[in-house]
Amino acid sequence: MSKMYGYARVSAKHQNEDRQSFAMMKVGIPEKNIFVDKQSGKDFERTQYQKMLTKLRRNDVLFIKSIDRLGRNYNEIIEQWGRLTKEMGVDIVVIDLPLLDTRCGRDLIGTFISDVVLQILSFVAENERTNILQRQREGIEVAKLRGVRFGRPERSLPANFKEVVEMWNRGYMTASEAARICAIPLATFRNRALKTLRRGDRPERLIARPNDEYLLSVIQAIAIEGFSPSNLSLFRKIGDESVNPDNKNAKTNK
Repeated sequence: MSKMYGYARVSAKHQNEDRQSFAMMKVGIPEKNIFVDKQSGKDFERTQYQKMLTKLRRNDVLFIKSIDRLGRNYNEIIEQWGRLTKEMGVDIVVIDLPLLDTRCGRDLIGTFISDVVLQILSFVAENERTNILQRQREGIEVAKLRGVRFGRPERSLPANFKEVVEMWNRGYMTASEAARICAIPLATFRNRALKTLRRGDRPERLIARPNDEYLLSVIQAIAIEGFSPSNLSLFRKIGDESVNPDNKNAKTNK
């Protein structure tokens, strides 16, 4: 005994397929026999579509809401239609277009009309996908010209980031230590630190405050696990340079 199945597709996970599913249940298809994919129609490598193929048997009837729900690639739509109807012996019904119902018009003229309509609609489906992609590209280009930035927003940085970058740049700590102080990934630290240095965005207090006061503020600002008063010699060395930035160079020249 033949069974009725339905296939629905939307292009993205946030889109709703209820309209398609309701149309199929309205013609008597059990909800358990409706297969739904939430992905692009550019090809037929879809989980639910492939699963449906394993269920279909000769003389079963497959319902789709419209031809573009089957796919949006002209050649593959034609290929899959032939595979389903000729190789597997499955009938296909396009709900929105009763003319595409392989249960009817099985004579030569009926088959010819169905094939012509299928060719035209498959072309329209692929052409619409091409237009969608073109509109997306144009929209992105216009948005970029307006200064819109795409992708994830940049991670917020701690208040002491510039000070830590300066200490790392002077060689008082490794990049891994600096990243740990800032509580950000190493790659993020390197990327943002290099941007900071290229802009010449240097911390004012590193070259202006007396060493003891500065050391105290640094210890308070970056007091995290792994950094304690035992590291005072490191911070005192930084503090000495904060008072006399040329001190290090003078020692080197001697």
